[in-house]
Amino acid sequence: MSPRAKFVAGNTVRLMTLLLAVSVVSFALANAAPIDPVEAYAGSENHLSQEQLDAIAAHWGFNDPPVERYLRWIGGVLTGDWGVSVIYQRPVLDVLAERSLTSLALMGTAWVFSGVLGFALGMVCGMRRDGALDRLVKGFCLTMAAAPTFWLALLALVVFSVKLGWFPMGLASSAGVLAQDVTIGDRLWHLFLPALVLSVTGIASITLQTREKAIEACESDYALFARARGESRTQFARRHVLRNIALPAITLQCASISEIFGGSILAEQVFSYPGLGNAAVEAALAGDVPLLLGVALVAALFVFFGNLLANVLYGVVDPRIRRGSEAIDG
Repeated sequence: MSPRAKFVAGNTVRLMTLLLAVSVVSFALANAAPIDPVEAYAGSENHLSQEQLDAIAAHWGFNDPPVERYLRWIGGVLTGDWGVSVIYQRPVLDVLAERSLTSLALMGTAWVFSGVLGFALGMVCGMRRDGALDRLVKGFCLTMAAAPTFWLALLALVVFSVKLGWFPMGLASSAGVLAQDVTIGDRLWHLFLPALVLSVTGIASITLQTREKAIEACESDYALFARARGESRTQFARRHVLRNIALPAITLQCASISEIFGGSILAEQVFSYPGLGNAAVEAALAGDVPLLLGVALVAALFVFFGNLLANVLYGVVDPRIRRGSEAIDG
């Protein structure tokens, strides 16, 4: 088997194992939740009779044994039927497909922006240690690292939406506008503020980590040798610093996908942004197990492919890693 085939087969097995483990744990936690799904479905102030409540429980299978419900659900997932959302009264796959697009736009924008800007700031600050910019950026990053995402979201909403009126109060598009009539500009206008909040919270870790690695590179023996050879600051940064700090930065940035997904749940709640995080909170409060499990599987896919992307980029940034793995396989 070729190295590429081994790579694909190994990652496929890991993905299947991860999804199975996530589905079992998520189902067990949802089943142990103290929320009565029948009451959540009917409403706490409903006037339904006990017979009607029993009919609702029978229709959705709420009274079936947990193992039976899990096996029925996982069997449907394997055949492409992820169940029907209790709160949306729509197939779970349709809800996930619709919400994933908005969440991907939000998380993707924040992920790219925080990674590029964080890497650039970390490299500049590391090469100009203890300068005015370094002290300013380091203080900002330490503050942002300690600030809760929901607090930053509320602060941004109060300042930029309420006080200044530059951005809308929430949602992914203007209220009252049909989906087919929403323009790209309108979507970007609604996307900017929540993406900015997520980017700011994600910049801190990548900037501080990159800064430390850049300082190590600048204080190394090969840095002294490079200066002795007369290399300029730009040449030294391109030839020596960039490659040595790229791999740790890629690792941290790809690992931050799970953190961005967690932060997006809070940001989507504050901005009423109709993404996966918002759907997960609604499903949890309403005891909508099929939708909650679907969101958990999609979140696991995000994290898995983030780590997979890191492994692929390793070989692109440093070919020595790819040649070393091929030599071991051979």
